Amino acid sequence: MGATHLPSTEFDGTEVDDQLEAEAEAAMGEPDAQMVQLLGPDGTLGSDPVFSEYAEKLDAGKLRGFYADMAAIRRFDQEATALQRQGQLALWVPLTGQEAAQIGSGRASQPQDYIFPTYREHGVALTRNVDLSELLRQFRGVSNGGWNPKDTNFHLYTLVLAAQTLHAVGYAMGIQRDQKLAAASDPAGTEPPAAVMAYFGDGASSEGDVHESMVFASSYNAPVVFFCQNNHWAISVPSAVQTRVPLSNRAKGYGFPGIRVDGNDVIAVHAVTEWALEHARSGKGPVLIEAFTYRLGAHTTADDPTKYRLSSEEDAWRAKDPLARLEVYLRAAGLADDAFFEQVKADGDELASYVRRTTHDLETPDIRAAFANAYVESHPLVAEELAWFEQYSAGFEEAAEGAAH
Repeated sequence: MGATHLPSTEFDGTEVDDQLEAEAEAAMGEPDAQMVQLLGPDGTLGSDPVFSEYAEKLDAGKLRGFYADMAAIRRFDQEATALQRQGQLALWVPLTGQEAAQIGSGRASQPQDYIFPTYREHGVALTRNVDLSELLRQFRGVSNGGWNPKDTNFHLYTLVLAAQTLHAVGYAMGIQRDQKLAAASDPAGTEPPAAVMAYFGDGASSEGDVHESMVFASSYNAPVVFFCQNNHWAISVPSAVQTRVPLSNRAKGYGFPGIRVDGNDVIAVHAVTEWALEHARSGKGPVLIEAFTYRLGAHTTADDPTKYRLSSEEDAWRAKDPLARLEVYLRAAGLADDAFFEQVKADGDELASYVRRTTHDLETPDIRAAFANAYVESHPLVAEELAWFEQYSAGFEEAAEGAAH
């Protein structure tokens, strides 16, 4: 790995000169291929001139905690997938393969920070102390959310692709103004500064909402970190179709730093995110992080990835498993033993049992409620659609009664 290249913004007081910038790029080498990595796929810990300082602050307890978190959320993901296959959930969005990107970034945030997820950030939810069983209420169809965002500063899942990036920048601009007012009335600064983090995928990066969000974030120097989980597949479209250059390079066009990090390296992800959040909180403006990772499973349980990608590609990424590489490091460094890993497995099974039990205890969803909640007042088109649904449903009941006789 080459030295980490953190591009400066065009708003840091330095004179902009295209020729000087080009010369600097030539001297540093092409930054496109650079990616921050501290813990390699073989479990060997390397170094970085910028981010090793952050990694060195992680003690054995925190590293074990990273592993326990990743193992717990993978076990939760497996259980939720099984619940959907058994008809307990209408849909599920797996995250297996992306545990390091989510746990590393989530654990780098502070309680006062506010998180805007998409619909796959189950690991981030864990780090924000969201009861994981509450995530399943939406996917069972009994709630439009499932938890109160004010309790954890973790927003409700956003199913509309990239819409949350606009919400995040607006919220960050609000924080920015609130903190200016607070500074005027409280010069001592007793309230800690806050930042916002917005998650999205490589597919969502092509949405206009992301572009508009970054324009506003840059123009107003908003305290927001854009966290892109590049898992290589936007449903069936590969990331190579979404962009011809690393997604992190796009930040340069908006005038703020962009960093590509090995998204399967939980230590590097944590270090990069901690740096980015500090950058945002200190008034230096937004940052784009591209976590280079892989979705090992399906996009959702309604998807069949064998239709659009090769099993050899999946096998190559399984060799980069974020849990396996951290386990190798913990064992080699003498930071964890068999008893620890056995306890992690037992804790994961206990979590799965809790999630299964609470899901079965949820009320049976009534699709008629969706018709009732479409508009505040009754609407003739919705009434027509409900009548059709009632007739359609009655057909199954009649068929069942006929078969019984």
